[in-house]
Amino acid sequence: MKKLIWGLLCCCAGSASYANNDVHWGYQGEVSAEHWGALSDQYQLCATGKNQSPINIQGTYHSTDQHPIQIDYAENPENIVFNGHTVQVNAKNSQNNKVTIDGENYYLKQFHFHTPSENTIDGKQFPLEIHFVNANAQGQLTVLAVMVENGQANPEWTKLWKDFKAQENQTKPITSQIQLQNLLPTTREYYRFSGSLTTPPCSEGVNWIVYKNPITMSQDQIQMLQKVLNFQHNNRPVQVQNGRIVIED
Repeated sequence: MKKLIWGLLCCCAGSASYANNDVHWGYQGEVSAEHWGALSDQYQLCATGKNQSPINIQGTYHSTDQHPIQIDYAENPENIVFNGHTVQVNAKNSQNNKVTIDGENYYLKQFHFHTPSENTIDGKQFPLEIHFVNANAQGQLTVLAVMVENGQANPEWTKLWKDFKAQENQTKPITSQIQLQNLLPTTREYYRFSGSLTTPPCSEGVNWIVYKNPITMSQDQIQMLQKVLNFQHNNRPVQVQNGRIVIED
């Protein structure tokens, strides 16, 4: 039964397209999240989808089967940019940055930040959430979500920020050696569910891995990102779960 549930969850994770910026959207005013579905026909799923992200994680299914996730992020990121919605770090087109789930390889495309967190855990919201976006050869997406809480400074964030330029769409190469593993929690217990992109076009079929345990950044580091956003939020509100199974592993 447990293996069946796991398989059904995996089957729900079909192909999802990347966020489309042809039509302007945002997080405030008439282009905010509650209006996304009406901004464009391409964005209709933002209003009508039944497996949307983020969610409030609660009432999980405890799996006794082992479903280890192997993360090999060995290659240095390529560049960093403020794209108007978030700070995004783009990965090199390489097979040296990969996540392996049940024998399937997903390759890191980029990671970015949301403040405050989009997913919540038993109603708890964190000041920051990092999304590592990975895709397999067929374009199916797996997102690793890492919560960030206020605490000890993170040295990798300091090195990333050294190369960052706050002007919109000004891409800067990464010059420091970044240990991406240090942006992941050391304890790798997680929640898993099928969801969507949290930005337009809100495509569904995204496999979500949300780590239980947060990493830390200092208050100054968190505020560096918030300052770029003019201290406005860039998180989509929690969406209805609609009976989806959330596996706790």
